[in-house]
Amino acid sequence: MFFFDPLYFILIAPAFLLSIIAQIWVQSAYSKYKKIPNMRGLTGAEAASYMLQAKGVTDVNIEMTTGFLSDHYDPRDKTLRLSPDVYRGRDIASVGIACHEAGHALQHAYGYAPLRLRSALVPITMVGSNLAWPLLFIGFIFHALTLVKLGIIFFSGAVLFQLVTLPVEFNASFRALAAIGETGLLTGDELVGARKVLMAAAMTYVAAAAAAIMQLLYFLIRAGLLGGNNDR
Repeated sequence: MFFFDPLYFILIAPAFLLSIIAQIWVQSAYSKYKKIPNMRGLTGAEAASYMLQAKGVTDVNIEMTTGFLSDHYDPRDKTLRLSPDVYRGRDIASVGIACHEAGHALQHAYGYAPLRLRSALVPITMVGSNLAWPLLFIGFIFHALTLVKLGIIFFSGAVLFQLVTLPVEFNASFRALAAIGETGLLTGDELVGARKVLMAAAMTYVAAAAAAIMQLLYFLIRAGLLGGNNDR
């Protein structure tokens, strides 16, 4: 249904292309700066710990997790989990990524409102994402506009989550880069390299948000709720 509709391709293709570009960009930046050791010889874990202590946050655990670039901060138990390459890496990319995740810990410690909102949206988004596609699929197949509208409402929650994620991620990178510069974890070209890695990573979130918005726009048009019709 959706994937055989020319309108779907017209709306989603630009976002899909942006996603590909973002993935290539982040992989290129990460690969480049993963090969360049930082002058202080710090691992990602050490850099994150140093940054948090410098900012007065001492109750965050830092541990190694599994997976490739699976780095994240869990506000539920105040734990910063770093992938093996980042946790042990003594390169510019590892310091930048680890400090970005430490930036989320700072957001949590300082009560950053968008992070609180995103955390509150997580359970809603999980339920909505699981229900949205079946409702939309069944609704469009059987021309049941009520189901389609309900699916759109649930899908809108996922879109909202993507939008709230943007300031959270950009702010974490801003906090990380500021702290890296203030504490001298990286200097000069090293700091420039970390900024390139984090900006490339941030574009993946922009691409994800763009794709979600375009999909929502498609559903609204095909449901006849936004200048379209509901004949599909």
